[in-house]
Amino acid sequence: MQKGIKFRAYPNKEQQNLINQTLGCCRLIYNKGLAMRNVAYENGFKVGYSHTSAMLTELKKTSDFAFLKEVDSIALQQSLRDLDRGFVNFFQKRAAHPTFKSKHNNHQSYRTVNQRDNIRIVDKYIKLPKLGYVKIKQSMEVGKINNVTIERTPSGKYFVVLNVDFEPELKSNKGGSIGIDVGIKDFYSDSNGNVVHNPKYLEKSMRKLAREQRKLSRKQKGSINRNKQRIKVALIHEKVANQRNDFLQKQSTMLVRENQTICIEDLNVKGMIRNHKLAKSIASVSWSKFFTMLEYKAMWYGNDVIKVPTMYPSSQTCSCCGHRNPLVKNLAIRNWECPECHTKHNRDTNASINILNKGLEVA
Repeated sequence: MQKGIKFRAYPNKEQQNLINQTLGCCRLIYNKGLAMRNVAYENGFKVGYSHTSAMLTELKKTSDFAFLKEVDSIALQQSLRDLDRGFVNFFQKRAAHPTFKSKHNNHQSYRTVNQRDNIRIVDKYIKLPKLGYVKIKQSMEVGKINNVTIERTPSGKYFVVLNVDFEPELKSNKGGSIGIDVGIKDFYSDSNGNVVHNPKYLEKSMRKLAREQRKLSRKQKGSINRNKQRIKVALIHEKVANQRNDFLQKQSTMLVRENQTICIEDLNVKGMIRNHKLAKSIASVSWSKFFTMLEYKAMWYGNDVIKVPTMYPSSQTCSCCGHRNPLVKNLAIRNWECPECHTKHNRDTNASINILNKGLEVA
């Protein structure tokens, strides 16, 4: 199997300049390839990766684009492959039409491929094409490196994301089965009666974030002080993202280690975000990312993640007798009593038990 590993990088000034130059060149080639393909399709011609690659070769021969020879040639080719993949996804209706990249986007990255072991980790450094040895903060051992993505974040930090081969070691778990009902006030309730509260990292940082964004709005566009203030805002967003990611990683790992079967709802999160009253809260709690983590970790270690159909009325059904109470459709009702068997239910705990039972039935 393959997985991604992310390390913080500490390039020196010369390496930073070369990384920034490579990012600019990759963006230039991507945009030129996109323009070429757009014009070709408008005129009824079919253009693929081979045509844009030939265009790149011709550009390098001209004096106006001689600077393209100074950066990693594989990175330039990979930007054209990304463009080609974007068109494939578009024609197969998996994504929107590719758009031009902007230098004003503060999150930039490029990818390069490991050929003949030209990318490797040596002590506290990683050797990268053209850049040489870049200092990194390595937090774990890595296997065979397939490719590397070099990222520059809005806060001005640099990271290397390694795509590596690894053999997952099947870890023993407690063999349990659990149902998960996610929410906004509580992150999730499980069928064992446990409740994990939503840490609300974004909401806790909103006051500070609003203050720093007001300061940013007062700075003159294009000024050095505006860029300094932009970085302060970016650092707040970055901290929130790191806190949320750490929380999701720990919760998903705990569930995979303790349970063999995990049952979840097959939620249409993208559709739910269209509700403008709940969009911010749903985006902040990151259900999709949590479910993705559960799925890939379960695949690594041989667990089962079962998705219950979206329209299954888990909250309205009594987990004891199966009676469906349509009055519970109102989200304001958090506790209710079954009119048939008179069992008192907590809405979320009852839903998680029903999700578990339905998941085991589907499996």
